[in-house]
Amino acid sequence: MNEMPAPLNAPSGDAIHVEQDGPVLHVQLNPSGHDDTLSIAVVDALTELLDDLQPDIRVLILSSLGEDFCTGADRSEYAAALTMDPTGAYLRRIGDRAHRLCQALESTQAVTIGKLHGGVLGAGLALAAYCDLRAGADTCRFRMPEVGVGLPPAWGGAMGRLISEAGGARIRELMLTCDQFDASVAYRLGLLHKVAPLDQLDQIIEAWTRPLLRRSHEALVLTKRMLASYARADRTADVALLDSHLLTSQLARMG
Repeated sequence: MNEMPAPLNAPSGDAIHVEQDGPVLHVQLNPSGHDDTLSIAVVDALTELLDDLQPDIRVLILSSLGEDFCTGADRSEYAAALTMDPTGAYLRRIGDRAHRLCQALESTQAVTIGKLHGGVLGAGLALAAYCDLRAGADTCRFRMPEVGVGLPPAWGGAMGRLISEAGGARIRELMLTCDQFDASVAYRLGLLHKVAPLDQLDQIIEAWTRPLLRRSHEALVLTKRMLASYARADRTADVALLDSHLLTSQLARMG
């Protein structure tokens, strides 16, 4: 019998790199520098970290040590999951896990900052969209390629988040056409709050972090909760929980 691609309760291991600087937590994807995808191990590690986040962490900065911030989900794991379990149950569990990660990122008490560079593609863009603040290098490349490879954009329930952040008309165009867009377009859409040369991103993030650490923690948490609630109010017919089923159904047909 073949082995499953990875257990859903896999330890974080080397999937992410974490450093704490007082009330600021630096979380870096791809610590090996060799894999810019969002594998099951990375999803598990991030979810575990957010679930266990200590209340003294005020700001969480998410970045990557690879050439790209994130090039999307690891589709080879999807194929392996369907091979091992043709019913799709295991693959649906993988999809549900991604949804849980995005909800944990949106609802954590810390203010989350995405520091983006290189490629920010597919699930990588979805993950970044759930950060409260996003700063990107002026050389960033963005793309939602799912339709182009025959899949629905169904990772993490992020379609609703992207629409609420950037607007339905533009997200519809970019999802259907799979067009690549640059940092200046992402800034105009609201997917980036700040754009700068790569070597200046740390200055921007520091300029955000300093005042955040001076603010009342309770006021920040409440404001985050209010903003999330109003954003979700625009998604009263949110079908994000169906995303794993949609993805599994399409992959099964393609197989």
